[in-house]
Amino acid sequence: MEADLISNAMKRREALIRLLKLGGASAAAGAIAAWLSGRSRRPEERVQTVTKHTFTVSEDPQLPVMVIAEGDDPRRLVRKAVQQLGGMHRFVSRGDVVVVKPNMAWDRTPDQAANTNPDVVAETVRLAMEAGAKQVVVTDVSTNEPRRVFERSGIAAAARAEGALVILPEERWFREVDLRGEVLGLWPVLEPFVTVDKVINVPIAKHHHLTGATLGMKNWYGILGGQRHRLHQRIHESLADLAGFMNPTLTILDAYRILLRNGPTGGNLEDVALKKTVIASTDPVAVDAYAAKAFWNLDQRTLIYLKLASDRGLGRIDFENLRTVAISV
Repeated sequence: MEADLISNAMKRREALIRLLKLGGASAAAGAIAAWLSGRSRRPEERVQTVTKHTFTVSEDPQLPVMVIAEGDDPRRLVRKAVQQLGGMHRFVSRGDVVVVKPNMAWDRTPDQAANTNPDVVAETVRLAMEAGAKQVVVTDVSTNEPRRVFERSGIAAAARAEGALVILPEERWFREVDLRGEVLGLWPVLEPFVTVDKVINVPIAKHHHLTGATLGMKNWYGILGGQRHRLHQRIHESLADLAGFMNPTLTILDAYRILLRNGPTGGNLEDVALKKTVIASTDPVAVDAYAAKAFWNLDQRTLIYLKLASDRGLGRIDFENLRTVAISV
């Protein structure tokens, strides 16, 4: 009986991965200041926050945990994937302030797949506003010069067009926060990530020269200021610490175009693969585990942070045993 269960789980795992592989082949400063002052004490005070943040919603046994959507229109993929999870009203309540966290790290254009697809971000913002959000904030702590990154990536314009407040990571908007991790202690964190009601993580799937892949949990590096390169010395432990601090409401992984090689910066279109896929889930570990296996054939033996996060109860590596729906739209 046990052997049959293991065999069935492996078959489901292989089927999910095969499905994805086959499918892939075929605002002003014044407005920002007003918003932040209304959400918390002034950031100049450098208040130390010691609480861990959980933005999750309750599990619904009638709904899938993960949805894999494939098709030609990134916005439609986001919309249909979220619908399968119960709709955005499950995640965003009327009057909520929501932060949408794309990967906006690099001075690259959308077709270079180094940042999240702007259409994926825009549709996420639209759905949150439609669900009754009072305000949707889009922000990231870029590696390259932020203003240029925000504009050249196409994300700032796309998000603003849907009514989002786009916040540049200026030094005055950081607060010292005790992350209370096993490796990470006090770090400067961008203000919205410690004051909003809901957090939607919208990373892109791409290669990373240190971990093999950068997905949802690696995207949390973009909430931090300071000398982030220091975290690379114990990258897997720091990723698990960040995942423990930021428990997102929802993860929407952009795999429309993915960076297969020479990440995370990319730049060469020959390193980009068109997969036309979006993966949405309430389990941030499962999203990373699935995408890592499907696109790079990586698992916890390489991505040690997956096992660390799973052991801390942050999600499940065994994505094949979760309620999963695959759709073509």
